Amino acid sequence: MTASSHASATAPTPATTAPGAPAPAGLDAGLGRIPIMLVEPVVDAGRFPASAAEGERVAVTANAFREGHDAMGVQLHLTAPDGTEEVLPLESINPGLDLWRTHIVAGAPGHWSFRIEAFSAPYDTWAHVAEVKIPAEIDVDLVLAEGVLVLSRIVEEAEGGARPASDATLARAAIDALRSASLSPQARIAPALAADLRAVMHARPLRDGVTVSGPYRLIVHRRRALVGSWYEFFPRSEGARFDPAEGGWRSGTLASATASLDRIAAMGFDVAYLTPIHPIGSTFRKGRNNTLDVVEGDPGSPYAIGSAEGGHEAIHPDLGTVADFEAFTARAHELGLEVALDIALQCSPDHPWVAEHPEWFVVRPDGTIAYAENPPKKYQDIYPLSFDTDYAGLYTAIRDVLELWVSRGVTLFRVDNPHTKPVRFWEELLAEFDREHPEVVFLAEAFTRPTMMHTLGKVGFHQSYTYFTWRHTPQELREYALELADAARYMRPSFWPTTHDILTPFMSEGGARAFRLRAILAATLSPTWGIYSGYELVEDVPRPGAQEQIDNEKYEYKPRDYAAALREGRSLEPLLTRLNTIRRDHPALQSLTDVDFHEADDPQVLVFSKHLPAEATGTGAPDTVLVVSLTEHDRDCATTIRLDMSRLDVHGPFEVEDLLTGERFTWDAEPYVILSAASRPAHVLRVVRAHP
Repeated sequence: MTASSHASATAPTPATTAPGAPAPAGLDAGLGRIPIMLVEPVVDAGRFPASAAEGERVAVTANAFREGHDAMGVQLHLTAPDGTEEVLPLESINPGLDLWRTHIVAGAPGHWSFRIEAFSAPYDTWAHVAEVKIPAEIDVDLVLAEGVLVLSRIVEEAEGGARPASDATLARAAIDALRSASLSPQARIAPALAADLRAVMHARPLRDGVTVSGPYRLIVHRRRALVGSWYEFFPRSEGARFDPAEGGWRSGTLASATASLDRIAAMGFDVAYLTPIHPIGSTFRKGRNNTLDVVEGDPGSPYAIGSAEGGHEAIHPDLGTVADFEAFTARAHELGLEVALDIALQCSPDHPWVAEHPEWFVVRPDGTIAYAENPPKKYQDIYPLSFDTDYAGLYTAIRDVLELWVSRGVTLFRVDNPHTKPVRFWEELLAEFDREHPEVVFLAEAFTRPTMMHTLGKVGFHQSYTYFTWRHTPQELREYALELADAARYMRPSFWPTTHDILTPFMSEGGARAFRLRAILAATLSPTWGIYSGYELVEDVPRPGAQEQIDNEKYEYKPRDYAAALREGRSLEPLLTRLNTIRRDHPALQSLTDVDFHEADDPQVLVFSKHLPAEATGTGAPDTVLVVSLTEHDRDCATTIRLDMSRLDVHGPFEVEDLLTGERFTWDAEPYVILSAASRPAHVLRVVRAHP
């Protein structure tokens, strides 16, 4: 789309008849001459703006209809942030349901708006009548005379500067033919129905009874809001070492973490995501596995933020200095990586805010401050914030902290537990960042009720964690992918097979097979995906009674020898690297909404495709990726799959290339596939061309 902001529109206006065309007496002037209903993408009737990402293909649809049989048309008027306007026709894709659609490709980031205009189309009405009546020799002279009147309007509009002079040239030639009595009726109407004049009328139709619906707001975010590969790690574990001669554990630093960036970039990740790097409190510090049994050298949870060394604005002394952090971000940028920082809006009992602003916390009847709980878990080392006493003061403090980290090179924030903060707070904060720092992307870590997750997206979060982690069967994955695609106008998902807090039974029971399978599905189903460090080493031992790893890294150092695992052939780095390469090479996998599901005779096999037409890929060629995958880690299968060829944009036999192995196959609408949980859990195929 060539774009446009909607600087002033705050909510859609009802459909109205164009100025100068009064509504007939007794009719609802708000509905307009031609009803326009159910416009999309519109969020909560326009209360919130719809959103898209730069380069994203966005469908715009509406129900529009009129009485009788006269022809009508529908147009999209798209306004860019600079005020320029583009007009695109909507096509009737389901006449029985009065559904009209067009697509735009989102342009530059900023605030855009669009409106829908429906109208009576006199040229199309006349052309249909002429095509029916002239061959049947019905009202021939009258039809020809009506054609002259209709085409004369084109000339008048051109002479008035409302359309190009070339339109008038075509119209005059057609009028001359209509008036030429020496020609047969068929020859007289031929120029008026010719392809060149029809194309002009499609692009710049004559319009009567114009009805307007909108404007509607559309925010376009930068591309990273939709597409990205995240790699999460704890900086203190990178380069950490245990040396009894030095008294035990020595923390990794930002400098040693900087050295790890080359490996992360080499695997094709876009985002280096750091868990909190702030000073950690000592009061009620947690020991291994979230216990209160602390031994010398236990570093505590980085989510228990704050000590005498500072709070959310500070860097843990063990990690280094602000200069070290700025060197880290500079090296990341050199490697093409962005830096995401975990923002946990909570405090340890030792945080400076506790003494300076006790009104920012919940004080219990006995005078103590309430610590965080997620029963049965207790987090005695963490005080939640309360926004009910000094909202303005707390808002300002948090905003200033985030702006400080932006000034240090952070361009993305992973927000810990945003659903435990007032939605009003996020709406105001994210709106301010949209104005002042539109480049900053916010990811919501909100594993909570769907209503809250969706509302966080509506008020401005660019991305959200999802329940992909627990969706395993083909039916679950299919339904969830379609649900997320339907919500794409305001919420973009991020798929993570595991996190530092989550290790599902599927992953702990399936070992390397489960890790390979879920990486493939996460990387191909969602435009944004991520892994937690150690995933490539298949860290899969759960803590008894919990869906998380034993020896959770939140409470201890966990250095890893990635190089040795790679040398010994027990690392998933090659697979992760290949998946990120495939994602980068194929625009279809960077789409959320252009997904179609196909059938398989084996109920455990998931088959889906993503297709983008040439105009949406940026490469000048269409892109189609077809994924055929197991969903269980303990079964092989041999099955026939049944493809909807129209969704693949192929006809007859076609060639595919497996992007994981390089193999090529000739397939038809019902290919037979053999998959192995151990050696080939999935095909990730690109459609090469129709088979000769």
